[in-house]
Amino acid sequence: MHKTLQPKIIAVMTGAILLLLCVISLLCILLPRRHASGYVADIYQEGKLLTSIPLVDVETPYSFTVTGVSGCKNEIEVRPGSIGILSADCPDKLCVHQGFISDSRLPVTCLPNRLVIQLRPAEQELPNSSAIDIITY
Repeated sequence: MHKTLQPKIIAVMTGAILLLLCVISLLCILLPRRHASGYVADIYQEGKLLTSIPLVDVETPYSFTVTGVSGCKNEIEVRPGSIGILSADCPDKLCVHQGFISDSRLPVTCLPNRLVIQLRPAEQELPNSSAIDIITY
């Protein structure tokens, strides 16, 4: 009876350790890391950098419009510590429904206008577009 109990205990302990590792991994992925220096919003259109805005320097909200090649327009609002798309000409308005972002977990994208707003830590350098990465390789 003692010999059959040993494999069950080992299986339960292994399962508990694996479950704990899964929970810790999910927390590391889902919980944002706050950076003391804040974030910089990089706004790309058709893969080209239009502008970079240090969100820590923004004191009062302001907005501006980006027009795409196809004539689609996006009104972007910059707030202290966050950025988002207020209005868009695209039919589904998914970019507007994404809301404002204040960390680098998920970018705001507008597919019809080929617009991407991505946050990066302020201390991180702008990626070199001519460097080979896993996507261009």
